[in-house]
Amino acid sequence: MALAHNLGFPRIGRDRELKKALEAFWAGSIEQDALLQAGRELRATHWQLQREAGIDLLPVGDFAWYDQVLTHSLMVGAIPDRFNQEGCPDLDTLFRMARGVSRSGKQTFACEMTKWFDTNYHYLVPEFSRDQTFSLQWTQLFDEVDEALALGHKIKPVVLGPLSYLWLGKTKGEDFDKLELLEALLPVYVEIFNRLAAQGVEWVQIDEPALVMDLPADWKAAYESVFNRLQHAPLKKLLTSYFGGLEDNLGLACSLPVDGLHVDLVRAPGQLSFVLDRLPSYKVLSLGVVNGRNIWRCNLSDALESLRQAEERWGERLWVAPSCSLLHSPVDLDREDRLDEELLGWLAFATQKVREVALLTHALRAPDALEVRAALTASDAVQLARQSSSRIHNPAVSNRLSEIEALHSERTTPYSQRAELQQQRLGLPAWPTTTIGSFPQTQEIRTSREAYKQGLIEEADYVAEMREEIAHVIREQEALGLDVLVHGEAERNDMVEYFGEQLSGYAFSRFGWVQSYGSRCVKPPIIYGDISRPAPMTVEWARYAQSLTDKPVKGMLTGPVTMLMWSFPREDVSRELSARQLALAIRDEVVDLEAAGIAIIQIDEPAFREGLPLRAAAHRDYLGWAAEVFRLSASGIGDATQIHTHMCYSEFNGILDSIADMDADVITIETSRSDMELLEAFSGYAYPNAIGPGVYDIHSPRVPEVAEIVRLLRKAARVIPAERLWVNPDCGLKTRGWSETRTALTAMVEATRQLRSEEVTVAVNPRSQTAANQLAQPAG
Repeated sequence: MALAHNLGFPRIGRDRELKKALEAFWAGSIEQDALLQAGRELRATHWQLQREAGIDLLPVGDFAWYDQVLTHSLMVGAIPDRFNQEGCPDLDTLFRMARGVSRSGKQTFACEMTKWFDTNYHYLVPEFSRDQTFSLQWTQLFDEVDEALALGHKIKPVVLGPLSYLWLGKTKGEDFDKLELLEALLPVYVEIFNRLAAQGVEWVQIDEPALVMDLPADWKAAYESVFNRLQHAPLKKLLTSYFGGLEDNLGLACSLPVDGLHVDLVRAPGQLSFVLDRLPSYKVLSLGVVNGRNIWRCNLSDALESLRQAEERWGERLWVAPSCSLLHSPVDLDREDRLDEELLGWLAFATQKVREVALLTHALRAPDALEVRAALTASDAVQLARQSSSRIHNPAVSNRLSEIEALHSERTTPYSQRAELQQQRLGLPAWPTTTIGSFPQTQEIRTSREAYKQGLIEEADYVAEMREEIAHVIREQEALGLDVLVHGEAERNDMVEYFGEQLSGYAFSRFGWVQSYGSRCVKPPIIYGDISRPAPMTVEWARYAQSLTDKPVKGMLTGPVTMLMWSFPREDVSRELSARQLALAIRDEVVDLEAAGIAIIQIDEPAFREGLPLRAAAHRDYLGWAAEVFRLSASGIGDATQIHTHMCYSEFNGILDSIADMDADVITIETSRSDMELLEAFSGYAYPNAIGPGVYDIHSPRVPEVAEIVRLLRKAARVIPAERLWVNPDCGLKTRGWSETRTALTAMVEATRQLRSEEVTVAVNPRSQTAANQLAQPAG
């Protein structure tokens, strides 16, 4: 008999209970016992919800206080020396690794954070040294197993596999091959599995998403040796792959000595026939047929066709699941009370998705059941209605796209010439200082914004309140001595949602929150149709801010790639098509900002790297259109108008050509958590335009010292010529308080003043300088 299981459930809670509890704990409003109780209640609720939906094996270990990779690092004892303390790690250790500061105020550098494969979820990067030791230290997984068993649930613990864990980590200090650490790491996995078996666990889910990557030969060989050594642990093992197809790793995954294999048929439906041919029929086959990363209802008939194809051979050894963990999905569509009935009928959140998994499993067990037939009929009707809906297609958008030519995606002169014109217009000093966009959003700002959305205050009163806050932010920046200002974005709830609310083709949930990292949750908009801009979105706010100061104020926009990647996209058209539609909408806004007198326009693209396909063979196509749509959004203006972009928490190796191809005049990037290591990618490449490496981490409440910022800037100037360096924080300041923001920016400005007064000249990598000089020459 087929079995329904789940790979993971959203941990934040239906009403973001985890976020609220964490932030209350960090603020000192609740004690640790209350935080722990909130976690227990969430887990119990989620297990019961899945059980009632019809899931046979429930995931345990998908809950994390901040991030599942960080939790795993604590479990295996991979705790950097700067966080170590006497005895076993505790929650204080975990939060210091994540945030750089403990509840008691103890501060240090937080662990680096980056994107989880090609998602908008962020994980804490493990740090490994050549003499790294591992030991079982953090018992959260075992405690949660006991919880679930005590509640009477049938469970399947989730453990990040040893090779994916090493793949995701970074070496620190002396460089070495991370595979050398397997000898020390594997005994801890054996201990974990033995302990789970002693608790009465039958199956363990071993997540190895690295198997959908391009793996070097030595890593492929390591998979064989690792799982040969783990096969004797007294548990049944489900090897789990997701986010793509196994491709050249398919034969390897099918042959490993495990008891079952999970494959993602949403991202890679074509791999099913190959898996059926290669996987031994005595193993369990788990098929991920419900999309764990989007919000559209499953086409049950299509999914069932794939399942029945596998059922002919696998029978009762066939398992049904989502494609990946439902971490990336909002919790419950039933909470939504503002979406229209037609759109609601097209959607499914995590709660609905586990029901879809259970329904498909039931359809295999009882194909003639009335409820199965009714569900399939309803699903078919939904799919047909969505395809034929008049809301989906806008001929005017298609016509405009058809008229776009290559010249629309190019600035008229090279950067070297534009830079001179921009400097003449702006008159900026060396090491110009700025921020990334947002300033602290107080409770008063959020309350006012929500009251306006609910119609509780008049538009004129709301505009007056926002203008008052803009004036306050401008005064603060002038007092700090910043060179290029921003209006602070008080009117914006989210950098994607704010724009999507003003574009056609977008819809918005009220409770569709997903976790980005820690307590940070985002509510991605839903792209359901063709996209266009009916009216200007930011122009009046920017015009007002600029009227308050003689210093340049940046116009702040979110770029087309990020708008796409941080939304739930359509499934009936390509990503490229939606991105081009977005680019034209943003282009219109850029042109209007320039006409309003805005001299610097920032088009943020923090998701540019995130959208990169996991396989190298698909990189060229994506990077080509992603850079092009950015240029399309930015190229409708004159040479004296300066274009900035911002990227955060990305690895730039391998995509520098494409970043340069975006042709932004200034790029600001996150670098402080990596101690400027991310900037090293630019060293041998000679990036031709200006760069603002982030000098302090805004995701941590830790405030930097002046000397620390000076050191980071000197380090940056060894890679990038000082005349092309900007000075800025890592990211926007929306989540920080005013006190720490003033203190941190004061230190940043003072560090810059010191460098200017010393007339710093730092030796630059000669190869970088020579290439930069060549690239700076005018064309022709």
